[in-house]
Amino acid sequence: MQPAGRIDLPPAMAAPGTARVFEAIAADGAEARFVGGCVRDGLLRRPVKDIDIATDAEPERVMRLLESAGLRAIPTGLAHGTVTAVADGSHYEITTLRHDVETFGRHARVAFTDDWMIDASRRDFTMNALFCAIDGTLYDPFGGVGDALAGHVRFVGDPRARITEDVLRLLRFFRFQAHYGRTPPEPAALDACADLAPLLPRLSGERVQGELFRLLGAADPLAVLRLMADLGIMAHLLPEATALDRLGRLLGMAPDRSDPLLRLAALLDVDRAGALRVAERLRFSNADTDRLVLLAAPPLDPGSAGLRPALYRLGPDKLRDIALLHAPGRMAEVEAAIEAWEDPRFPLQGRDLLDLGIPRGKLVGQLLRDLERWWEDRDYRPGREECLAELRARQ
Repeated sequence: MQPAGRIDLPPAMAAPGTARVFEAIAADGAEARFVGGCVRDGLLRRPVKDIDIATDAEPERVMRLLESAGLRAIPTGLAHGTVTAVADGSHYEITTLRHDVETFGRHARVAFTDDWMIDASRRDFTMNALFCAIDGTLYDPFGGVGDALAGHVRFVGDPRARITEDVLRLLRFFRFQAHYGRTPPEPAALDACADLAPLLPRLSGERVQGELFRLLGAADPLAVLRLMADLGIMAHLLPEATALDRLGRLLGMAPDRSDPLLRLAALLDVDRAGALRVAERLRFSNADTDRLVLLAAPPLDPGSAGLRPALYRLGPDKLRDIALLHAPGRMAEVEAAIEAWEDPRFPLQGRDLLDLGIPRGKLVGQLLRDLERWWEDRDYRPGREECLAELRARQ
């Protein structure tokens, strides 16, 4: 594989810890190169997050080389050729060059190789099949440099073959289009995505959630989501995601709120039960489930309910987000109410009821809830003594 130019390494790739990892692998003649996203983002002068390294050394040898250099080596996935090195507190995922012997959805049975072209051929997009040496020398087997610079998301080889190997690549294609694409997608890629979309339900909820959130985190994912809907892909991925106009309004009103869960809630046309089903299907945490249900199917309508009761029950942040989604015309009023809001505290606690001789049990909680509603109905004005007087009157 011939060099295709050079780049100036960004700080993360030029850090002393990175150099130590490369020096360790090269100690007895093995070769290592940066690969994938860090090379792509370094080329595009975008922030580099994770650093992936490819090597022609087999994983057990990589482990020995790292440990001999005094570096921590974690056997992340030896069967698939992956070792994680830790240097100066940073993690580096090192994977042996490989080719797929058999593919079956998420994973593949692999064999190791020392052929850089074979390894590049198994990657998803040309802009992800870039290698870079520690001195900045670029290797570009499939024209990924030109594609990255042009914003052209292109599969390595046949799109159908790449997607069939792992159907998650279908979602990655649209995610990359949202983040990197500046040219129209190739018709062959779109045809493959549309034809293979019925395979999407085979993916685990965690994998779908991860790709969907990354897509929704793009600066403006709306055009790509509309394209996915037009191709029938959303019907297989998330049939409840039909409120594209509402998402468009949210993006227009809060373009800097890169909050995937808020954007997902805007996209869903569901009731509470529907929101719970989506959260279960995508394997949300309990906290994310509660937030999705609240935002997608709020318990009150900020367009008609009083703002002060809504502020008391929900708090400013939740009310603001619900209004953004469901009552955008009242945002100025909502913001004014939030600005003037002083969070009141209900004056009584359970021990106040126990002190008055009310026995422990369900009655304490019920009385406390009833008194709090009485206090809310009076605009949070009654103080502690007035609340105690009302409690005594109810005994």
